[in-house]
Amino acid sequence: MTAAPSTADPRSDDIDALPSPATRSQRWLARAGGQNLGLLGAMAVVLALFGTLNSNYLSWDNIQVIAEAVTISGLLAVVQTVVIICGALDISVGSQAGLASVTSAMVFTSWGSNAFLGMGVAIAIGAVIGLLNGVIIVYGRVNSVIATLAGLAAYKGVAQLVSDGRAQGYVLNNSVFVFLGRGKIAGIPVMVWLLIVAAVAVHILLKQTDIGRNIYAIGGNDTAARLAGINLNKYLIAVYALSGMVAAVAGILLTARTGSGQPTSGSDGLELQAITAAALGGCALKGGKGGVGGTLLAVALLGALQNGLTVQGVNAFWQNIAQGLLLVAAVVIQQRRTGERAVGLPA
Repeated sequence: MTAAPSTADPRSDDIDALPSPATRSQRWLARAGGQNLGLLGAMAVVLALFGTLNSNYLSWDNIQVIAEAVTISGLLAVVQTVVIICGALDISVGSQAGLASVTSAMVFTSWGSNAFLGMGVAIAIGAVIGLLNGVIIVYGRVNSVIATLAGLAAYKGVAQLVSDGRAQGYVLNNSVFVFLGRGKIAGIPVMVWLLIVAAVAVHILLKQTDIGRNIYAIGGNDTAARLAGINLNKYLIAVYALSGMVAAVAGILLTARTGSGQPTSGSDGLELQAITAAALGGCALKGGKGGVGGTLLAVALLGALQNGLTVQGVNAFWQNIAQGLLLVAAVVIQQRRTGERAVGLPA
């Protein structure tokens, strides 16, 4: 007996299998990240507010000023993202940048005005400092906050010692430094291009390579990562070496932008800016979570806010207060999202 033909639409299963518009939007929101959407919303508010208060705020010239101003802190925030994802912290990046700035300028002026030699020595010293941080943390079994807090003071002291506490050298008579600090490619400052290249490279490292997956694994659960055969010591030392090298590049850009080596004046507070941007961008301070995209959005938001406050004549002290409050707010939001018990309160 032949079965009666089915009257059901053969496409019904396929239709049922298709995600509903609501499901698709939820998946898109998940990929975009609530944190990033929140940052975009905050950015829209900041731009609208200061754009209304000052007609020149949204001009192309001022946008370039903002972009150049956040480049150095942006580089440090990008590499801080890697350190935090690995479950650690580097509070010494500002001092490292100051030492690299002085080194690049002093080597440049002392060895035949060779810009590449000055930059190379600065980056090499940055790598050594990063390795030193990693070795102290790993083999000295020192908490990363304490180790790099000591580095914050020590590297700042070395920079002041070798420079006698004053700006050193003059590099604006060199085309390479001028190009880095004031040049443009396709109408966009070279410094901004360097930040973009660094951010893309770090994003690919974290999201597209086994190295990046291992870094997330270490920060998420170091015990499980160790049992999976990941060499935690090697990764942590390498991450700090990378941090030192990127901090040195930031110091070189500081030299190129200001025209001389700056032991402290241009690097003070950079570590706080980097950590604030990474936390605002969605990096969990306990590790295992975060990304470069959110960090860059946070860097842009902080830069736009600082520029707007400056244009409106707000005292710099209030700007520091605002930055501190933003860091606290970012951590509170993280705690609430993870549902983690507040310290000192019952579960």
